[in-house]
Amino acid sequence: MLRVAIVGCGNISRLHMKGYNEFPDACKIVALCDIYPEKAEEKKIEFDLSEAKVYASHEEMLASEQIDVVSICTPPYVHSEIAINSMKAGSNVLVEKPMAASLEECDKMLAVEKETGKTLGVVAQNRFRTPFMNLKKVVDSGLIGRILHAQIDSFWWRGHCYYDLWWRGLWSKEGGGCTLNHAVHHIDMLGWMLGRPENVMAVVSNANHDNAEVEDISVAVMQYSKGELAQVTSSVIHHGEQQAVKFQGERAAVAVPWEVHASTSKANGFPEPNPELEKEIQEFYDALPKLEHEIHTGEIENFLNAIAKGEKPFITGEDGRLTIELISAIYKAGFTGGTVALPLKSDDPFYTVDGILKNVRHFHEKTTAVENFADESISVGRDI
Repeated sequence: MLRVAIVGCGNISRLHMKGYNEFPDACKIVALCDIYPEKAEEKKIEFDLSEAKVYASHEEMLASEQIDVVSICTPPYVHSEIAINSMKAGSNVLVEKPMAASLEECDKMLAVEKETGKTLGVVAQNRFRTPFMNLKKVVDSGLIGRILHAQIDSFWWRGHCYYDLWWRGLWSKEGGGCTLNHAVHHIDMLGWMLGRPENVMAVVSNANHDNAEVEDISVAVMQYSKGELAQVTSSVIHHGEQQAVKFQGERAAVAVPWEVHASTSKANGFPEPNPELEKEIQEFYDALPKLEHEIHTGEIENFLNAIAKGEKPFITGEDGRLTIELISAIYKAGFTGGTVALPLKSDDPFYTVDGILKNVRHFHEKTTAVENFADESISVGRDI
């Protein structure tokens, strides 16, 4: 029976608590930690965790409890510190997105994982949605041919008051805006499907949130080794949140929400439909299994099984690092106005938190700081 602690008892922690509670034979939540202990007390009641102890600091918790798994649900600027302390104390760690505030912090986390032999996983729960898992299988099947173009529409919408929360909208606390904290899900998809690009270009802006230092929209173009391109729009100004991941292959195109289109060439080069290939791809897709557990619950199940078997989880620290590298490259390209070559090296200004803080722009100065919202309801993307 794995003993689980949740550090950070804000909105996203509910999905972790719900996920762990789905597997009572494998684990038990024994500790809740938050700098606002009353939030932990509320979650203790809400999720019927009567035996869980509440702590105001993760250091006190780690010194007082034998913890097998620590789920980190705090703001990004303390992810690395908590993860490193937890692994050194003997705990496996599942850290919410984004993995950390910089590549340097990611590398420190990975070094401690190797040093301690503990397991480090990074939350990217959309991989555990059946449509995305099966899109990956279609892409890997070769049925659509080599990927030529990817379109990542990470469209979200957040009201002006969203950035009133004390840690949001600050480069020093949130680590960035929509590119880091919202599009992280879909940028993870791109890294998962296509790997690391060679070059990144971007424009970064704040169009509608004058209470935030950080961006509320960015548009990036990534170029791969054989000329393939990916365009990534990260936004919290898109009404309807019509998120999509689309791949154009040599032979056909597929997307989530699910679409399949295939064309062949006429003698003059103009297209005509290829219904036979569309049918073949559709039949392949329809035959793929559905996940038993999805989003956070699915990832938590995988993480618990990985610990039990001594294996790597499906989403590793290295995966989380690649996502941070892509985001760091978008920021560097957007704020310097140049083309960024990957990989980013350790002497790059955008490798460290200090370097990022010195080189990004404050679009606005944050003047409002609300400790907590009365309404804790959240959304984690469209159900696609």
